[in-house]
Amino acid sequence: MYIIRCICLWMILGLMACSGPVRIQKNLEVKPEIFPDYVDVTIPPNIAPLNFKLKDACVEARAILECGPEKLEIKTGKDACFVIPASGWKRLLRAASGNHLNVTVQAFVNDEWIAYAPFIIKVAKEPVDGWLAYRLIEPGYELWNRMGIYQRNLENYTENAIIENKMSGNNCMNCHSFCMQNPEKMLFHMRETYSCTLLIDGDKVEKLNTKTDQTLSPLVYPSWHPSGKYVAFSVNKTKQAFHMNDRNRVEVFDSASDVVVYDTQKHEIVTSPLLSSEGAFETFPTFSPDGNTLYFCSAKARTMPKEYDQVRYDLCSVSFDPATRRFGTVVDTLYKASEIDKSVSFPRVSPDGKYLLYTLSGYGNFSIWHKDADLYMIDLSTLQSYPLEAANSDDVESYHSWSSDSRWIVFSSRRMDGLYTRPFIAYIDEKGQACKPFLLPQKDTDFYFRFMNPTIYLNSSQER
Repeated sequence: MYIIRCICLWMILGLMACSGPVRIQKNLEVKPEIFPDYVDVTIPPNIAPLNFKLKDACVEARAILECGPEKLEIKTGKDACFVIPASGWKRLLRAASGNHLNVTVQAFVNDEWIAYAPFIIKVAKEPVDGWLAYRLIEPGYELWNRMGIYQRNLENYTENAIIENKMSGNNCMNCHSFCMQNPEKMLFHMRETYSCTLLIDGDKVEKLNTKTDQTLSPLVYPSWHPSGKYVAFSVNKTKQAFHMNDRNRVEVFDSASDVVVYDTQKHEIVTSPLLSSEGAFETFPTFSPDGNTLYFCSAKARTMPKEYDQVRYDLCSVSFDPATRRFGTVVDTLYKASEIDKSVSFPRVSPDGKYLLYTLSGYGNFSIWHKDADLYMIDLSTLQSYPLEAANSDDVESYHSWSSDSRWIVFSSRRMDGLYTRPFIAYIDEKGQACKPFLLPQKDTDFYFRFMNPTIYLNSSQER
């Protein structure tokens, strides 16, 4: 009994010693290198704890997060992984909303305690939509085994499957899309086995065979009309090829493509000669928030695959009358990227109608494999186009989605290793500029080294 009491006393004293202040023997002028890189990022006030790890080797380390009277101290051992308790994190975010957190990292290295230069984490007032939807698939080009479409709670680390391909013969599934961030109204495509488009409206599920004699292919890239009555799609004759010696490993290109609109109530497809001309490749349609304009990408038709690297898409628009399903008679070119030897893909209008976010690359439309692909913004009131410099990197930035309040974007980037796409979130300020993005937080700081694809904001979860 005496031995047990001594052991307990020794443990208590040890814990008390660990919890006390440390004597800093060296103050560094450099900020710590941490993963994920959360130094000086801007985050929403409802995000899950930003667990991180110190890249430098150490015996033990501490992180002090504070804003005003609220303070949180986290300790770690040799793994240098800081796991932030949810309750303390929420208190900090409430205190820092519209302000920032001060973060100081201290480490015991070479028998002395050092303190890195402090950094801040800005906390915006505007919350982000609570859920993300994304496809998970290992990187590859032709073969796959497991894949699925999942939803992730941004306020914690909960992830649920919407559908996994083990339920459908291990087939391919893609192009998931939601009407106005509503998880009860969505669609996605099934490829290979059970090939179809699944249209989901609450408890109603429709299986659609969307190939017709008048269209080039089954329906491909979708965009919901805000009313939910229509969905704009591209129809594409798509091919894939591989480079023997090029930093872009794979090319995906169209030999023909058009844009159509599907009527979900009448089960009819409508289009216009302006959206389906033989002399142009039209693709990536997207409706404006008021539903009266259809934006799309258009390129001069080329001989494919011979001229694959000469195909350059401009950003265009045409009016649309949802009452009559009629299109305007004139196509407006909003950004003629081809004049500067660039190409537009993935146009998406902010829900408030002020900005249009798109991806710009050197050629083609499959920018998710183009190393030079970056995010650009157009101010729709002035038609001024500019890069989102704070969000871009030296590697691929491509697919993106707006949150419902037009203050947050999520986008896929290959900046970490050039292979996987991983979701980054960025704040968009009132001037349409991006702040430094942050990697979607995970409970396990090593998650991304083990294990992503297109990501879409949702207002709430989908229950099935």
